[in-house]
Amino acid sequence: MRVILLSQPLIHGDETTVQVLKEPGKSAQSKSYMWTYRSAQDCDQPVVLFEYQPGREQAHPQLFLAGYEGMLMSDGYSAWRTVKGVTHYGCAAHARRKFDEAFKAQKKPDGRAKQGLEFFKALYEVERLARGDLPEGETRIDYTYRLRQKHSVPLLEAFKKWLDEQADKVLPQSLIGKAISYTRNQWVYMSRYVEDARAPIDNNVMEREVRPFATSRKSWLFNDTVAGAKASATIYSLVLTCRACNVEPFEYLCEVLTELPQRAAGADVSDLLPFNIGERLARRKPTAD
Repeated sequence: MRVILLSQPLIHGDETTVQVLKEPGKSAQSKSYMWTYRSAQDCDQPVVLFEYQPGREQAHPQLFLAGYEGMLMSDGYSAWRTVKGVTHYGCAAHARRKFDEAFKAQKKPDGRAKQGLEFFKALYEVERLARGDLPEGETRIDYTYRLRQKHSVPLLEAFKKWLDEQADKVLPQSLIGKAISYTRNQWVYMSRYVEDARAPIDNNVMEREVRPFATSRKSWLFNDTVAGAKASATIYSLVLTCRACNVEPFEYLCEVLTELPQRAAGADVSDLLPFNIGERLARRKPTAD
């Protein structure tokens, strides 16, 4: 699945913590990480991959994405920006979240935080329109690009001008100061999506894939060994790829575990990947009379 993921024009990336009790050279209380990768939301062969690593160093995404030359969407964590050869994109949802935190902390319902949120609201409205009904004779790519150039580009220009004007008027360590600073620091990456209609405005599709892991982690708490953490990464990768492909995970696993013992060692099993097996499983379901 990694080979297929790296062949696609866009990859989303993120990372989340996991605790491993018996890890060489580390205490049981220390943090390890699941590095997560996903293909574009609307691609023909959706792939979700979890990779266990003992740390959060930049070497991990560098190695996983070595040789990749497509688009990479991530949050503001600096390790992602060290990946060479890709076109980096930043997540608008992360920046918006900081303005939302500042807004909720205010006693008055107006002010700079609300102004910032209004800019994000307008930008996301353009994205909503781009997902709507297509004008006759226009492709989704062309329609999205046209809307972004007409509406998002001037919005971003006005937003950037406003951010620059406000930067010296706020306390750097205040919530609104941090929101403005973060957005300005990420601006090159966060605003780049208007240049390519295939690029998303945010990393939300990746965060939705991480959420089941983060939620279930509250129940199982930790992995006992490194081998267990790697096995967990494999299971989450398969199940979440199934979900991305609209394939029922239990049906998929039953089919694969029945079919694999019948294959010779080293045989091609690409037909058993979730995005290839979906039609076969669908044909077996009984149809209504």
